[in-house]
Amino acid sequence: MTLLFVMGLLLIAVAIALAAMAWGNPVEAGGVTRSLAVLQAMTNAPKELTKDLDKPFGERVLEPLQARALKIGRRLSGADSAERIRRKLDFAGNPRDWTVDRVVSAKVIGALCFLMVGIALSLMLAVSMPLNIVLIFGGLVVGFFVPNFYLYQQTYERSERIQRELADAVDLLTISVESGLGFDAALQQVARNTTGPLAQEFSRVLREMQIGQGRGDALHALAERTNVPDLQTFVSAMVQADAFGIPIGQVLRIQSSEMRVKRRQRAETKAQQVPVKITVPLIFCILPCLFIAVMGPAVLNVMDNF
Repeated sequence: MTLLFVMGLLLIAVAIALAAMAWGNPVEAGGVTRSLAVLQAMTNAPKELTKDLDKPFGERVLEPLQARALKIGRRLSGADSAERIRRKLDFAGNPRDWTVDRVVSAKVIGALCFLMVGIALSLMLAVSMPLNIVLIFGGLVVGFFVPNFYLYQQTYERSERIQRELADAVDLLTISVESGLGFDAALQQVARNTTGPLAQEFSRVLREMQIGQGRGDALHALAERTNVPDLQTFVSAMVQADAFGIPIGQVLRIQSSEMRVKRRQRAETKAQQVPVKITVPLIFCILPCLFIAVMGPAVLNVMDNF
């Protein structure tokens, strides 16, 4: 009993000593205090010191990457590359957020990305050295020209749509002018009541005339921003009619009739090309299946008999 009493006293003494050491130890308390001070300093820090940490990923990483790629692209491109790219962008309708600098930097970034893809494919496929070289340099070249392919596709789709919409737009212009409106007002009616790239181009022509540019210059700029022959012919006819004082309604009527004839001729041309274009899928896709369905049973009977 006495032994238990003595052990209890010793345990109480040890507990009191440990509590005293914990209460008087400044190390841990100082560490927590310093951590809280750092957090409070970061919270109360001025915006000039923390603005680099608050920037989004695009501003911190993508924009510097694009700037470096732009410098490399300008060195690789020719002196007239900016003008050629700007003309391609005009033909493509100036896609959203696409500028000359962005196209140049996209060429370099695309070349690097496709180069890595080519290297990965060469390592995964484990092919011969000439084929590895073809994969690597092929990826480099393809990646460099990917923005050009995109602009070409956008230009093709836009030109096709303008060519389809032009005849109807000229008909609407003709009706508006013959009903008593001026050419500018008729152009505004077409831009307001229609949608698509042609309506956007007509709206741009009207805005350019409103800021002081002449009608002929605005129409010439319209022809330079597109590569549709029918639209360029229409612009030339309108400029000549404006210069020589020819009645606009008569010129529009003639242009409308000619465009209808050309559209019908294009439709007939495409219809005549169908038999030629269908030959390849007919030979390689349809005829083999037909031969299998027709000759298959006969071949099986012959194999059973012999």
